[in-house]
Amino acid sequence: MLLYSQAPAWDISSPSFSSAKASSPTTTLKSPSLSSQLHHQQNLNFSTPNRPKAVQHHRTPAVRRFRSTGPRRKVVTQLAVMMREARPGIRSAISAMKQEPTVFIVDLFGTEALEIASEFDMSKYVYIPSTAWFAALTAYCQVLDKEVKGQYVDQKEPLRLPGCKAVRPEDVVDPMLDRNDQMYPEYVRMGIQLNFSDGVLLNTWEDLEPTSLKALRENEDLLSVLKVPVYPIGPLRRPPEPAGSRIELLEWLDMQPSESVIYFSFGSAGTLSAEQIAEVAWGLELSQQRFVWVVRPPIEGNVDGCYFTAGNGPDGTPDYLPDGFLTRTHKMGIVVPMWAPQVEILSHPSVGGFLSHCGWNSTLESITNGVPMIAWPLYAEQKMNATMLTEELGVAVRPKELPAKRAVGREEIEKMIRTVMELQSRKAKSSQFQGLVSHDCSQLRAAKD
Repeated sequence: MLLYSQAPAWDISSPSFSSAKASSPTTTLKSPSLSSQLHHQQNLNFSTPNRPKAVQHHRTPAVRRFRSTGPRRKVVTQLAVMMREARPGIRSAISAMKQEPTVFIVDLFGTEALEIASEFDMSKYVYIPSTAWFAALTAYCQVLDKEVKGQYVDQKEPLRLPGCKAVRPEDVVDPMLDRNDQMYPEYVRMGIQLNFSDGVLLNTWEDLEPTSLKALRENEDLLSVLKVPVYPIGPLRRPPEPAGSRIELLEWLDMQPSESVIYFSFGSAGTLSAEQIAEVAWGLELSQQRFVWVVRPPIEGNVDGCYFTAGNGPDGTPDYLPDGFLTRTHKMGIVVPMWAPQVEILSHPSVGGFLSHCGWNSTLESITNGVPMIAWPLYAEQKMNATMLTEELGVAVRPKELPAKRAVGREEIEKMIRTVMELQSRKAKSSQFQGLVSHDCSQLRAAKD
């Protein structure tokens, strides 16, 4: 949650949310009207030595992770409840500030806190760190809720999204998988409450999503449910982390040929079953491709099992990999427990491919570095992202069998690795988007100067 005034920005957070990885903005806000409201304080790069002066952090009282005695609550439900319970602390933190903030920015999960901004007479915005396509679905879900009978995943035809690409039933976001689950009404509520804001900020840009952005601005059916302006302010990218103890990995990359290494990572929260981890290991070994693989202990039947526990540090030498895998591949690649410096890896010239869970931050980091992908979506809106990457942008390949239904075999994994590392047309397409991003950002910097 971000508050803004003519002085430094305030980031209000709860200690309970510390496992979430947030990206820092490094490009300008593209809307002149919004930019003027923000007093032209653009291109804030939180990686600079001036970070303490630019951003002040205010900790609110800890919010407990919501638990129930019944079945495990889904991540969306837990986050919604946590944000709801955090409102009194947010209100108190704002009241205690010596300088009154003028702009209030919340995440999609924090839309209920927009009422606080109204109490303090602040401009208020919702930041959605994802695609315009996803934002359109979120806003329009209230209409689909009335029009569609039964479960979305059981529909025979794609779900119509006015002015945008239709959404296949198998690609719907997690909250729409089961309309009887508590996270579904929470998701519908978030879409409705977007209209309580003064605008929606999206981590995307015109060249990447011209069709969806045009629909959000001009399509009458969408405008009837999303009545506030939409501002594409992307791509927002995380700055590189200090090398520190991770320098050994980067030095290993320095010694590899150009575009010869494939990077495997399922994000900060993604987990695989023991069977799937074994198949990934065998697929890597069969491919004989240089690699960097970020691994986590297996969790059965829970693809977002690390959402609230990510970042707790390495778990030692992985003992859940196939016998002898580390010995047989020690000259071919590096296995990294839990976490790796992804920004530095994807920007390294020796990296030529990325197997990704298609989280939007990871997707943008790959696109903006011109690295083609293997799309392996796990949860949230990642299936929609994977469809965009493979069918619209042409910068990724995807396994034929959906990973959510059963393990992808080692032969299929080997095939995907060879395809993404050897197919020059996909690399050229990725480089094309990298060029568009560089051109877009240079224009923004020139306008600012």
